Amino acid sequence: MLKHVKETVEKYHLLKLNDRVVVGVSGGPDSVALLLCLIALQKEYKLKIHVAHFDHGLRKEAQDDKKFVIKLCNKLAVDYTIGKIKKKNIAGSLEEYLRNERISFLCRVAKLKFANAIALGHTLDDQAETVLMRLLRGTGLQGLAAICPCRNLFGIRFIRPLLEVSRSQIEYFLRRKKIIPRIDHTNLKDIFFRNKIRNHLIPYLEKNFTPAIKTLLSQLADSVRFDYDFILHSTEKFLPRKNVKRICLKKLSSLHPAIARQLIRLMYVRLKGDSRKLTFRHIQLIENLCYYEKEGSIVDLPADISVRKKANTIEFFYRESSKS
Repeated sequence: MLKHVKETVEKYHLLKLNDRVVVGVSGGPDSVALLLCLIALQKEYKLKIHVAHFDHGLRKEAQDDKKFVIKLCNKLAVDYTIGKIKKKNIAGSLEEYLRNERISFLCRVAKLKFANAIALGHTLDDQAETVLMRLLRGTGLQGLAAICPCRNLFGIRFIRPLLEVSRSQIEYFLRRKKIIPRIDHTNLKDIFFRNKIRNHLIPYLEKNFTPAIKTLLSQLADSVRFDYDFILHSTEKFLPRKNVKRICLKKLSSLHPAIARQLIRLMYVRLKGDSRKLTFRHIQLIENLCYYEKEGSIVDLPADISVRKKANTIEFFYRESSKS
């Protein structure tokens, strides 16, 4: 498995010499295997490794998880930071909230430790589950690209060296190392959408369609990621200047639909910061605004952003702001 991980690291240029890496370690199989793999590569890349453990506040066994991680870090002579969720009463998706809290914690630790990379233990199985989740919820190329091996977020590289390694490989690797990781039994319960896919849909597809479904879905994500990257870079040259929030209708109508739709999405991202909650239906409404609605018509988008049709342009603006 170490050879496989090293191939992934080299293929996607995940590690650089003298990197300072914060490793997210829950105590589960994936994150423990990730830590061991990075320690195995530590000398070659001259890495400085720091472990970050985050308690999501969902499980009674969380204290035992923390003790396990601390004991493992002491055994491996690795420094660590422990964090815990503060707020539990939330509105909206619990799954998304917990994810955001964990990322915020990891970024804080990285900043404190002057780290330039955060390593996460996502696997090939996680990739397959993510592709199916997004297919079932509705998505485009960006969503199907799923989990990226390397992504810059808040000025930090988020790397996933285990992304081409299966969960079964990891379990075998840990057995060979005689390490018994912590098991999160909530993963066996259908609390989250991902758990339902992991526990029911994927086993059904493996049994009734193809045993290789996880590999095939992972390969799909890898292929789509390159296609999406090409469209993204092809679109960026059509973006107006940084502070301009208008698109020329004549220019938009002259572009290939794939480029035109991506341009609309990038203009939305320019205001909001990301394209979450911007659906295919929203893109359709904007297209309809451009080609069929009269001047002055408006389409409302998530995050208090709207689009207004003018004589020769469409203009993106905040509904609660006078700025445009």
